[in-house]
Amino acid sequence: MNKRKLSFWEIWNMSFGFLGIQFGFALQGGFMSRIFQTLGAEKDAIPLLWIAAPLTGLLVQPIIGYLSDRTWSPKWGRRRPYFLIGAVLSSLALFFVPHSPALWVAAGFLWILDASINISMEPFRALVADKLPESQRSYGFVTQTLIIGIGTWVASNLPWMVSQMGVSDAAPTGVVPMSVKVAFAIGAFVFLASILYTVFTTTEYPPEDMEEFEREKKKKNQFIPDILNNIGSMPLTMKKLGLVQFFSWFAFFTMWSLANPALTEHVFKTPVPVEASYDMNNVVSANAFNVANTAFQKSSNDVGRYMGVYGLSSMAFALILTFYTSRKRINRKLVHLVSLILGGIGFISMYFVPSPEWLILSFTLIGFSWGSILSMPYAMLSSSVDPKKMGVIMGIFNMFIVIPQIIAALGGVNFAYKLIGEETINAMIVAGISLIIAGFCNLLITNKDAITYNPKEAIE
Repeated sequence: MNKRKLSFWEIWNMSFGFLGIQFGFALQGGFMSRIFQTLGAEKDAIPLLWIAAPLTGLLVQPIIGYLSDRTWSPKWGRRRPYFLIGAVLSSLALFFVPHSPALWVAAGFLWILDASINISMEPFRALVADKLPESQRSYGFVTQTLIIGIGTWVASNLPWMVSQMGVSDAAPTGVVPMSVKVAFAIGAFVFLASILYTVFTTTEYPPEDMEEFEREKKKKNQFIPDILNNIGSMPLTMKKLGLVQFFSWFAFFTMWSLANPALTEHVFKTPVPVEASYDMNNVVSANAFNVANTAFQKSSNDVGRYMGVYGLSSMAFALILTFYTSRKRINRKLVHLVSLILGGIGFISMYFVPSPEWLILSFTLIGFSWGSILSMPYAMLSSSVDPKKMGVIMGIFNMFIVIPQIIAALGGVNFAYKLIGEETINAMIVAGISLIIAGFCNLLITNKDAITYNPKEAIE
């Protein structure tokens, strides 16, 4: 099919729903560990509590990719029905998760939230490949990354912003502060509204051969065989990218699960207080606990705020690439290699920062790697696979994202960082080393079509 080139605003509209998706992911990534700690979770238990995220991704994304490849509605298209279903479920989960009365309830809401976000997210990757000609693929993915960066920065700052408006950070033992509850409610609204914007401003191409499409739909019990067949026939470039993804996502899972305890302890010097260490029947001791708990909640706001910087720098990174790739070729492999190494340096630098303000530099470097992770691997992959199977291939590619996170959650992070020392900040050093390894793994990629694409040479 000869696909026409889309304008910037058409690409913006089709990608705008990612703003809401990233609100969900940023609130989850920046503040779920804080919620777990508030509800009494031990530090070493936090990665395991996070296992919902990769497991739901492993199960949901290939299924949704497969189903969306086989879906077509003249009114709603192929991918948009899944955007909408996921948005409704995600918004409900976002609203209720900070109201969890117990740790097991919060963990359960994380399962629902992550599964719902994945229902919306997976088809967005395929939509770029569906709608854009080859010459605009990199442009499309980095535009998506630009919107993701905006969402990450704003959502990561929400609890701090709400707190600055006078909403309290103080709360009784085992209760999430009102500032976090309000922030998650705002996130729920933005998630649904942005998805609806994309659904109603974007159209989709119908299947090229409708008769063949209908025949494929009527085949029964093909899901598992098709998935296994596509895994077995995975292109070599996809396997090499999988290695890059493995170390990249191990690093970011480490950040999402352990950055809050690591930075509140090492940089802010305000670890979460343990109630058992205080005599709550003694007024002075109880007051001391409340002071320590409020200090932890406020520094957790600041951790989220500084984490938002990586969204801001990934946005700047994406903005530069958006304008550049709309006119000239880029070496995707080299861009990804350098970006990941810079991110690794950012993680390692957290151990050495003399004061919290220096975390801006650390997260700026991490943002360069995040911006590249959200665009370059998908641009390289989309140049190496059958476009008719783009949805299911993107879903299978997600295995290289979730498997390292499952390994990390099942003890990989705790084991790795304790090889260096008992302090939780060592987990950020492990994340940095992992990201640097991911950067050098890009040297394995040799497929010229994946590495670079020249719009002037395109035949459309």
